[in-house]
Amino acid sequence: MTIRYSKDHEYISVDGDVGTIGITDYAQNALGDVVFVELPSVGKAITKGGEAAVVESVKAASEVFSPASGTVVEVNSDLEATPSTVNEDPAGKGWFIKIKLSNPSELDELMDDAAYQDFLKTL
Repeated sequence: MTIRYSKDHEYISVDGDVGTIGITDYAQNALGDVVFVELPSVGKAITKGGEAAVVESVKAASEVFSPASGTVVEVNSDLEATPSTVNEDPAGKGWFIKIKLSNPSELDELMDDAAYQDFLKTL
C-alpha cells in the first residue's frame, strides 16, 4: 500500500487501482472539531485538485480536494452520523471517499511521508 500527501493536507492511500482519500492529522487539528461532512455520490468523476468533499468545523467550512483523478466507488457514510471520527482517526476510520484511479501517474506529483513531514516543518 502506498500513501501520498498533497500540500493541501489530503492523503491518498493506494491499494491496486483504488485510492482512499482523507485529510491528514495536521488538517483535522487546524480545522478543530468537525461537525458536518458532505460527501459526493458514488459514480461521480473527480479530477485531481477538484472538490472531493466538504467539511465543516466549529471554526470554518473547508473543501477537501482530491489528490488524484478517478471515479468515486465508495463513500464513508459513517461520517454523516459521526463527523467527529475525522478528528479522532483521520488516517483510519475518518477517511472520506474511495476512488478508482483514472491516471495513477498523478501520484508521482505527491509527497511521500518523509517529504510531507519535511513540508510540515516549513509551515
